[in-house]
Amino acid sequence: MKAAPRGRVDHRLRHGAFLLPSAFTIGNIFLGFYSIILALAGRFETAGVCILVAGVADSLDGRLARLTGTESEFGKEFDSLADVITFGVAPALAAYLWGLIELQRAGWLVPLFYVVATATRLARFNVQTGRIDSRWFAGLPSPAAAGAVAAFLLVAPDADWRPWLIGLVTGGLVGLGVLMVSTFRYWSFKSLDLRRPRSYRVALPIAALILLLAFYPEAFLPVVAVVYALSGPVGWLVGRLIHRGRSAAPEVPR
Repeated sequence: MKAAPRGRVDHRLRHGAFLLPSAFTIGNIFLGFYSIILALAGRFETAGVCILVAGVADSLDGRLARLTGTESEFGKEFDSLADVITFGVAPALAAYLWGLIELQRAGWLVPLFYVVATATRLARFNVQTGRIDSRWFAGLPSPAAAGAVAAFLLVAPDADWRPWLIGLVTGGLVGLGVLMVSTFRYWSFKSLDLRRPRSYRVALPIAALILLLAFYPEAFLPVVAVVYALSGPVGWLVGRLIHRGRSAAPEVPR
């Protein structure tokens, strides 16, 4: 049997490398659409799981594209369109069907605001690619915002329709939407190097997370989602206070 020419084999491998990130993006779309189907059927917990798994797939397609050197404008736009469905429409619709439907007009206007904020966040990300420090995101990433909604669906899919709980979800969607279009900086984890020596102080939050996962596993994901969402404005506030303190400090004469 005659072997295929080396150039043809390399072309096939290259073509397969281009298709691999798109396959993960298609999986992202599938999970987002399926979560919508599950939410329509009242299976909110499983819908939340689909959104969380889609977040993992979304992180992998970009990493694969960078690893194989197959990044392209098509892949970037394709990924953003997929994210609007999975991290915009799917969590907003799930939250609406879960309880915001009780608020009538406000019940669908708030999820609409969340979807618009998601689309705006993704469009801005595409425009700013290559112009900002890759260690940080400008505004809360849409997968993280969707993950916060999904985490809530996991812990309270069958909760009583108490007014304060519906108000909490409503305020959460508005807050997440505002954080997505904000300019607060969020750590992207792209600069994380597990081989680099760390201070012993890093062990404290890691230990706290392990204890939380061990004793209150149902609260682990919501707490992580809330902490990450608040890290942007809290970091900005701390930076402002430090800068103000340095500006107000008197200069020591030499």
